[in-house]
Amino acid sequence: MKVETAVAAMTATLEAERATGRRVGLVPTMGALHPGHAALIRRAADECDVVVVSVFVNPLQFGPTEDFERYPRDLDADVALAAAAGATHLFAPTVAQMYPSPVATTVSVAGLTDTMEGAHRPGHFDGVATVVAKLFAIAGPCRAYFGEKDYQQLLVVRRMAADLSFPVEVVACPTEREPDGLARSSRNAYLSPAERRAAPVLHRALQAAAEAAGAGVSDPAGLRRVMAEVLATEPDVVLDYAEAVDAGSLAVPDGAFPAGSDIRLLVAARLGATRLIDNLAATVAAAGAAPTHPRPTRKAEPACAGA
Repeated sequence: MKVETAVAAMTATLEAERATGRRVGLVPTMGALHPGHAALIRRAADECDVVVVSVFVNPLQFGPTEDFERYPRDLDADVALAAAAGATHLFAPTVAQMYPSPVATTVSVAGLTDTMEGAHRPGHFDGVATVVAKLFAIAGPCRAYFGEKDYQQLLVVRRMAADLSFPVEVVACPTEREPDGLARSSRNAYLSPAERRAAPVLHRALQAAAEAAGAGVSDPAGLRRVMAEVLATEPDVVLDYAEAVDAGSLAVPDGAFPAGSDIRLLVAARLGATRLIDNLAATVAAAGAAPTHPRPTRKAEPACAGA
């Protein structure tokens, strides 16, 4: 695997690969790679001839009180994991390479960024959209792999790519989880032992709401209440939000979801100084329908996962 730090060299390398007829896969990350990232890389390697993993902790998507400085960084470990998973290139630019002068142009995606993470982290999605747009421009025509764990981000990136006509196919991969259901994330490393034991309550809350939707609960407020009640069983968990939204638009209806609606359940909560997010797909059944169960959770490879 080749490691590259220069933007121009990375672009030239991938242009040369495509000139020989090879398909390029891109896995954007902020590093601190874990088995979930490895699953993304393996998926890309299965579907593409060339796989570039970008490792860049993007300052534009961190707020002034967030964890940019302490975000975990271990480039040597990232290189080893990416190579073992099948990456052919690792792109690790410096901030000066990505932003050689003060940023005057940013990308903003209206609508999809107004709620949830967008409301709780002002400016976050502008930073995400801007850096992903730059990575797409650097990589050129490719398939780009994103985990569903950051579901709102996935929809923002997909809309941005479509609106700006990037020659990029955005590929969504299911969330990879630990055996107890906790979504794999680089921020899990921040959790104390007690916080780590409590953290799977996010997934349990989502499962409970998915079961309620499958039993005919169609009121968004009722589904939010189910999640909040489960999260409240862990006193160290501080809820930021619990939402039930349309899976495609992230919209919340004025009344109930129509029967048969594909919805997404999303939660964000804090355990001590660590903020975790998670989500789960669900379908709203008709009132009185036989209960259904949440869609199977992938706990092991080769499923794909988010950062």
